[in-house]
Amino acid sequence: MSIALALAFGAIIGVLLGLLGGGGSILAVPALIYAVGLDMDQAIPVSLLVIGVASAVGALPKIRARQVEWRLAGVFSAAGIPATFAGAAIGSHLPQSVLLLGFAAVMVLAGARMLSSNDHTGTACDAEGGIDWRRCAPRSIPAGLAVGLLTGLFGVGGGFLIIPALVLMLGVEMPIAIGTSLLVIVANSAAGFLSHLQGLDIDWAIAGAFAATATVASLVAGQLGTRMNTDRLQRWFAYLVFVVAAFVVVDTIFLR
Repeated sequence: MSIALALAFGAIIGVLLGLLGGGGSILAVPALIYAVGLDMDQAIPVSLLVIGVASAVGALPKIRARQVEWRLAGVFSAAGIPATFAGAAIGSHLPQSVLLLGFAAVMVLAGARMLSSNDHTGTACDAEGGIDWRRCAPRSIPAGLAVGLLTGLFGVGGGFLIIPALVLMLGVEMPIAIGTSLLVIVANSAAGFLSHLQGLDIDWAIAGAFAATATVASLVAGQLGTRMNTDRLQRWFAYLVFVVAAFVVVDTIFLR
C-alpha cells in the first residue's frame, strides 16, 4: 500500500514540478509524511532525491540553450553546500514538531512568493560587457547560505528564494536565473541528501517509486506546461500551499 501511495503522490508532485517549476516540490515533504507515512527524518532525503533528479533533468535544456551563469551558480553552491550540512546537523537535534512548524513557515513564505508580482530588477551584477563580480559575489553569499540552510533543515530546493535573489537583488535575466537556480538546487540537494543518510534506514523501494514517478510525470507535464498559461494554476497552488501549511500547524500542535 505504501508503494502504491508513493507512486500516486510521486506522480502528483511530478506534475506540479513540471507545470510550476521548482516551487512544486514544496509539497513533497508533506505528501511523504501524511500520505505515504514516513517520518520527517525519512521524508527529507527522499524529497531531496526527487528535487535533485527533477532539477537536473530540468537544467539540461537550459545548459544546451546557454541560459545558465556557471560562476554565479558556483558562488551560490560554494556558500550553500556547507550551510546544507550545517542545516542537517541542526535539524538532527530538533524535535520533529519543531521541524514541522518551521517547515509550515517556509511553506507560507513560498506561497507568498508565488502570489507576488514584483517587476523590479536589481543591478548589483550589471556591468558593461559582463558581470561586476566585485559587487555581485558578496551579495550572493548570504542568499546562498540561507538557501543551503533551508535545504538541510527542511528538504526544500529553495528555488522560491534563489530566483528572487538572482533577479531582484542581482539583476540576472529571468531565463538565466531559472537555469542558474536549477544548478544550485542540484548541488544543494545532493549535499542535503548525503548529509541525511548517515545512520538513517531508508525504505529504498518507496524512495525509488516516489522519485521515478515524480521524474517521469515532471517531464510529461513540462511539455504540456510550455503550451499553457500557468499563472492561474500557480495562484491556486499557492492557496493550496497555505491550506497544507495550516493543516501541518494544526496537526502538529493539537493532534499529535
